[in-house]
Amino acid sequence: MLCSRLFPTLHIDQSTIFLLFWCFPAWSKEKRNRLSLLLQKAEFHENVNLEKFENLTKASSVPPEEAVRWGESFDKLLSQKAGLDAFTTFLKTEFSEENIEFWTACEDYKKNKASHQLLPKAKTIYETFIRKDAPKEVNLDFHTKEVTAQNITHPTLDSFDAAQAKVYRLMEQDSYPRFLRSDMYLDLIKGREHSGHPALRRRSRSFTFNEFQDVQSDFTIWL
Repeated sequence: MLCSRLFPTLHIDQSTIFLLFWCFPAWSKEKRNRLSLLLQKAEFHENVNLEKFENLTKASSVPPEEAVRWGESFDKLLSQKAGLDAFTTFLKTEFSEENIEFWTACEDYKKNKASHQLLPKAKTIYETFIRKDAPKEVNLDFHTKEVTAQNITHPTLDSFDAAQAKVYRLMEQDSYPRFLRSDMYLDLIKGREHSGHPALRRRSRSFTFNEFQDVQSDFTIWL
């Protein structure tokens, strides 16, 4: 199927974008703009500056004993600033840093002590991470999104608890095990500096579908 050949992974390069625009000149301006934005995002990640990744062990000076404790539980990893920083940097290599950014935003949100600050902050989190086509949209089911949208109409400190728990479990079950197997973490527990560029891991096919479900339907005539 030509569709599967055009979208085997999330990676879309400049030539592919030109091909799509040439083949489908009748595409709406909105769809054309969405593809352009996705291209910019992909190019940003492919050219991401990995200097911070390589220098992380030098800057943080994490003792191997502390790094070993990160492997005891996901909660213990996130409870340590150095662990949180290391995990965040790792997620950037997997193009999924929005998950930890959302989790962190929820943690900060729950520290609010002034009730009048809840509504604007809740709206910011929702618009950034949860609404459809949000710039850093996290992977949530429809029901959780709907519940969260209702919660923020009259926000409380626990308005994002359900969504945060879903993203936490996703990271714990998926990204955390890979982090523990990564060269970055293995070098930390061995007390040596990480010296190589990590391989950039592309998103899963489920993410590809979420990102391109609005445009892939245009290819059905080719199947």
